[in-house]
Amino acid sequence: MSEAPGFRVEVVSPERVVFSGETTQIITRTIGGGEIAFLPGHTSFLGALTENHTRVWLSDGTIMNLAIHGGFVEVSDNVVTLLSDGAELGSEIDIERARRALERAEELTRTENSTEVEASLRRAHARLAAAGGLAGANAGH
Repeated sequence: MSEAPGFRVEVVSPERVVFSGETTQIITRTIGGGEIAFLPGHTSFLGALTENHTRVWLSDGTIMNLAIHGGFVEVSDNVVTLLSDGAELGSEIDIERARRALERAEELTRTENSTEVEASLRRAHARLAAAGGLAGANAGH
């Protein structure tokens, strides 16, 4: 049985290289474009990322979950690069802390309507989705 064709992915934040390796598929979310999937051989692409739960299918068949907090995605020569303002592996996210952040952001939306409050809400949802903790949170957003 042959392995599925893959491509390289680099996930970089200002603090560190979050992940670098081989993948068979990536699904992320761009500003104004919704979710987008990248497969081997994808045409060149450049887009702005919004806060989201990004999924990376690794060559061994497992799915790596990431919380991406803005930035850019570039595809060139079978390499997908996510240059993020902030990125976290789902496995490294403290679910209880993320739930408290979601509660604070939801409370702020009741009294304040700003782009920063909305971004805080999207970040909290992205973190909980990546960590697998949305089931116990208010999933209505």
